[in-house]
Amino acid sequence: MDPKIVITILGQDRPGIIARITRVLFEQDCNVENVSQTILQSEFSGIFIVSIPETLAIDALYSRLIDQTEDLGLHVYIKDLKPAPPASPAGDPFVITTQGPDRKGLVAAVTAIIAEHGVNVTNLQAVFKGGNDPTRNIMIYEVCIPLETDRAKMTEQLTRKAAELGLHLSIQHRRIFETINRI
Repeated sequence: MDPKIVITILGQDRPGIIARITRVLFEQDCNVENVSQTILQSEFSGIFIVSIPETLAIDALYSRLIDQTEDLGLHVYIKDLKPAPPASPAGDPFVITTQGPDRKGLVAAVTAIIAEHGVNVTNLQAVFKGGNDPTRNIMIYEVCIPLETDRAKMTEQLTRKAAELGLHLSIQHRRIFETINRI
């Protein structure tokens, strides 16, 4: 089985970044297994899980990526992909959303409570447009709540913290969230 690595690419967004990165990987006989890419404001961020031939040195791949993307001004980071940790406890997927005025520390306050209950954030999207209009500042936390977690206690703590921060909070099972928000 070929070794796997994680490649992270950061830089000013522009057309062709993914094409350039994946062309280099293809030329080096690598296989892209997973990709997560987004643009935040004007910044490109991409994470690639890649299997590489055993004969390919990571340093050589890094040099090739830097050489082939130098004109794009990208930052390239590569690390070995470690074996997956033991399976996390069984849980249910939930979506926690908050809406409200933007201020420093919102994400820290909400995630501190989530972590305190042993809940893993599997995806986070935050869109802050500024100002006090609660419909313009939204955070969406996709989480996996272990079956043994006291959901009522966590919900109560999150609700209390949201009220302190002037946020509207919603917690829904992911299936319900997807059904309600389906277009």
